[in-house]
Amino acid sequence: MSIPNSIRLSVAPMMDWTDSHCRVFHRLLAPQARLYTEMVHANAVLHGDRARLLLRDPVENPVALQLGGSDPAVLAQAAQIGQAHGFDEINLNVGCPSDRVQAGRFGACLMKEPAVVADCIAAMSAAVQIPVTVKCRLGVDEDQDYGRFQAFIDTVAAAGCTVFFVHARNAWLQGLSPKENREVPPLRYDWAYRLKQSRPALTIAVNGGIAGVEDALAHLQHVDGVMLGRAAYHDPYVLHRLDAALSGTSNRSRGELLRALRPYAEARLAEGVALKHITRHVLGLFHAQPGGRAFRQVLSEGAHRPGADWTLVERALAVTEAQARSAA
Repeated sequence: MSIPNSIRLSVAPMMDWTDSHCRVFHRLLAPQARLYTEMVHANAVLHGDRARLLLRDPVENPVALQLGGSDPAVLAQAAQIGQAHGFDEINLNVGCPSDRVQAGRFGACLMKEPAVVADCIAAMSAAVQIPVTVKCRLGVDEDQDYGRFQAFIDTVAAAGCTVFFVHARNAWLQGLSPKENREVPPLRYDWAYRLKQSRPALTIAVNGGIAGVEDALAHLQHVDGVMLGRAAYHDPYVLHRLDAALSGTSNRSRGELLRALRPYAEARLAEGVALKHITRHVLGLFHAQPGGRAFRQVLSEGAHRPGADWTLVERALAVTEAQARSAA
């Protein structure tokens, strides 16, 4: 089961951020990118509100469902449900370091149990016809042994996984918050590069600390793909610029991209969705641009009000564009 060329650029699964509204916006920015859901525990897929947890607009595709869990049978059932809901890939989270995740024996603590991860991959791969992939760390806590990392990859690859998204840091299971785990452990991109060099048949994408287009293009000299996380969310025009650079297309203006979201936004408003749930994902579009602060202020102050509609977005754009002209 192969992964399309969209592996070259993807947007990381991010809890509380990469919901369906966010992914629709990111699809407008990056038509070629692969998008990921927030992590959903496999038990929640089986027993929870699937209409909410697996909400997906067809425009998002290709989009992957990221699952958490460590029970092969439960993960296999959840993967089947994800496939039936139209997802293009199932991704197993072996990187999240939160206390809640550790208590449930999934996420980054599974880096210490490669045989369990292999059993999960084998069960999911046998249950679905779409690719099953892994997002992992380099190791946990003070482990600095590249050989152990490679052995983990080899064990999981032998179970049928050929695509790995490597967050190029260790995960600290004690002493650091999830936020600190994304910033404090040092980045070691060379481990991902070395893995690709020694295991050329595997597809390796690197994640962690990639802040700009030039950074991403440099990584692509060594690995098959780059996965952007916070940069794509807080400065989404970077995502657009990188997608355009990789596809050989011209950059569209920020205003044009945002106005392309209007039909989707108005359709959701007509269904009773509050504007704030959509516009919270676009606040960074004018990051570091003249008028960017005014853009965020207008949307932040107005989107939560009852009856807020697309005219608020147009007002924010008008203020921003006026300030940009004054600064020119």
